[in-house]
Amino acid sequence: MAQSFTYPSPIGLMQFDCSDQCITTIQFVEHECKALDMDPELEDLIFRQMEDYFDGRRFQFDLPLKPEGTDFQKRVWNQLAAIDYGQQISYLDLALRLGDKNLVQAVGGANSKNPLPIVIPCHRVIGSNKKLVGYAGGLWRKKWLLRHELEFRQSSHDLF
Repeated sequence: MAQSFTYPSPIGLMQFDCSDQCITTIQFVEHECKALDMDPELEDLIFRQMEDYFDGRRFQFDLPLKPEGTDFQKRVWNQLAAIDYGQQISYLDLALRLGDKNLVQAVGGANSKNPLPIVIPCHRVIGSNKKLVGYAGGLWRKKWLLRHELEFRQSSHDLF
């Protein structure tokens, strides 16, 4: 049964769509959706982890995910999930992690199809020239997310 709810993040409304107790898609939306048959425990788990992320207390998500895509896209998304909080890599670096520098364009295409932004951190991938390129949620959000993570990564290192 399809489930969805809207989360009011600092960078705009985010709609979470779920199925079989897993998140299938996250998208930035203009209007709040009516919560549809959302499991209260799953909604609370998502809400708390997003709050913690945006408050700088969560550096990794532990959510049930079920993204749909091709085998190649899933390989790319698994590599995206392995990028540490506050780190940035290039599309070329990502292609090399997959074993072939010639995959840069295909990696960019798979990155742009990521159905779970922020949770699968496609915003951490930048151009080889260190420029911000491509983000389905808009480059301003990508810039905001990278600055947010850099700020909290630096402050967490200051504690030790």
